Amino acid sequence: MQFSDLDLDKTYSYADYLKWEFDERLELIKGKIFKMTPAPNRSHQEVSINLTNKLFNFLNNNKCKVYTAPFDVRLPKKSISDKEVYNVLQPDICVICDLTKLDDRGCIGAPDIVVEILSPGNSKKEMSNKYEVYQESGVKEYWIISPIEKTLVNYILHPDGLFYATRPFIEDDFFTTAILPGFEIKMAEIFI
Repeated sequence: MQFSDLDLDKTYSYADYLKWEFDERLELIKGKIFKMTPAPNRSHQEVSINLTNKLFNFLNNNKCKVYTAPFDVRLPKKSISDKEVYNVLQPDICVICDLTKLDDRGCIGAPDIVVEILSPGNSKKEMSNKYEVYQESGVKEYWIISPIEKTLVNYILHPDGLFYATRPFIEDDFFTTAILPGFEIKMAEIFI
């Protein structure tokens, strides 16, 4: 089967996703296929490496783990059966503190933190759908980083089940998160 053989109007599950052996990297969002952009640009990669390095060093000897794409995050609504999971995303970075959510295929359930780094190829539809899926799945914090604008906006999940955005953090700011007490990063350090 080729990628071109897929019906992009059809709804697919993780069970379908596991059968595909394409060169293209894909995500399933609400059962719909989203083709991931080709290799991210250099600034995207630098931000990803710099932030991952800071998180990895901080989390050394901590119960939480950090993972980077490609890493499947399966976000089930009801059942964890492969045939009933319609959201399979590959966040640029994610932090998981409940290690029972990890298996050999990635993560099943909401990470505590999801980081998406914007690229010119990110579509508005993709970003809107990801936001909704992360919110509905119970991701505690969703960080969106713009390498071009050199900003980070943190969407924090409140008890009402909705994300609320912080003000944008810029290069001169220090960024912290309640999920990782003691973690602090000067924003300029990730935009080097």
